[in-house]
Amino acid sequence: MIRQPSTHCTVELQALPARIRHVRRIVSAQLRYWHLDPLIDPAMLGVTELLANVHRHARPSKQCTLELCALLDQLTISVHDLDPTLPRIRTVDTWETSGRGLSLIAALSQSWGVRPNGTGKVVWFTLPVLVPALDEARQVPACWDTMPMEAARMTPGSRTRMRSASAG
Repeated sequence: MIRQPSTHCTVELQALPARIRHVRRIVSAQLRYWHLDPLIDPAMLGVTELLANVHRHARPSKQCTLELCALLDQLTISVHDLDPTLPRIRTVDTWETSGRGLSLIAALSQSWGVRPNGTGKVVWFTLPVLVPALDEARQVPACWDTMPMEAARMTPGSRTRMRSASAG
């Protein structure tokens, strides 16, 4: 997992459909580099929703900044745009084809929020970084740790039989 206390990545872009596709690849590669592969799918979904909202709603510009910040136990993904209008979760009818983006962000994330920032706003969400317990990492002992001392003194033929018997 992440070995540094904090890891940060920033991407500036115009939130246009072709660019969103490229940013998804960048984010996916960055998460792989940080060994956060299990977070790629939910992160991609959240990034897509946030950037699609900038593309659809931000005025006067589609310019935005995507930030990834990985701490020891969580990944925070945020998008800063120049539109001061704060988004909100809204109730949508079943027949509507849009309007569920923030509800989706709320459902997939550990936490999320919106805050004003200068002339615009920041929309962010967090995902938990699951670090395997130290005991789980030690569950697979090396073969030399499990071989009894008596087996180490046996002849090569008897050791082979012992391994076959314990493996079967």
